[in-house]
Amino acid sequence: MSLLLNPEQTAARLPWAPLVDEIDALLRDDSVSVPPRIVLPMAGQASLFAMPACDARTAMAKLITFTPANVGTDRPTIQGDVTVFDVATGVRRVILDGPTVTARRTAAVSALGARLLAPNVDGPMLIVGAGVQGRSHIEVFAAALGVRDFRIASRRRASAEALAEVARAQGLRAEVVDDADAALADCPLAATCTPAQDVALRATPRADAFIAAVGAFTPQMVELAPALCQHFAAHGRIVVDSRDADHEAGDLLQAGIDVGALPTLADQVRGDRAGERRGPVLFKSCGWGGWDLAAARLGSATTRT
Repeated sequence: MSLLLNPEQTAARLPWAPLVDEIDALLRDDSVSVPPRIVLPMAGQASLFAMPACDARTAMAKLITFTPANVGTDRPTIQGDVTVFDVATGVRRVILDGPTVTARRTAAVSALGARLLAPNVDGPMLIVGAGVQGRSHIEVFAAALGVRDFRIASRRRASAEALAEVARAQGLRAEVVDDADAALADCPLAATCTPAQDVALRATPRADAFIAAVGAFTPQMVELAPALCQHFAAHGRIVVDSRDADHEAGDLLQAGIDVGALPTLADQVRGDRAGERRGPVLFKSCGWGGWDLAAARLGSATTRT
């Protein structure tokens, strides 16, 4: 009998450090197969996402809705499920909460990117956006990379204050800042976790900066100013999470950058770092079914028979 897990139960099966390691392991697994995801546009700029993937032992299908109109309401923008199957028997093992999987795997991918690419992981870390992803990035960078000091910027100061309180309750240092661009000068680490409806970061980064940009995942969405993206291309390097970013990375596409020529996180994990150079690093994440498969592998491990 399969298990239907709620958000709390799903999170408990996806502890931060093991999830980061599972994503790393997945990128080294030659049996992984991830077809392009299906994105079905719906009314009101909403979308239905269908994302299947499998390896030699585990198969999963993620079905979620993304509803921008829910921003600012008590309804989540992402809703749905991740159903996990056993490849050998076809048996359904578990159904994980889709928004929880999305929140945790996205932040864990950023942490893996920082572990592999960041010139300086000492912090402080700037979090731009005080929603679910802002919180997830604070938690994973603290748990998996040991960052203890955070700066939080949000268009709604009340949201930033609330997230800062959550971070302090976890024993972390957290300060609300009004100007994200000004704070970037003091932060070697940053993550942009906004709804990506407008530019949220413009400032020139430090030479030892690592920025994970996760909010924009369509060609129309944007968080980073074009000049900022072009600065990374000229003076540092840009790495994308997967080849899906070639047609989804709105920040980079709107900056006129040839996304298809950029290396992926898999290239870094597998040691293919041709042309690598020093300087600030931009890690552009758009999402990929492989990240959900990594979460499915970890989240279903206790239900294998």
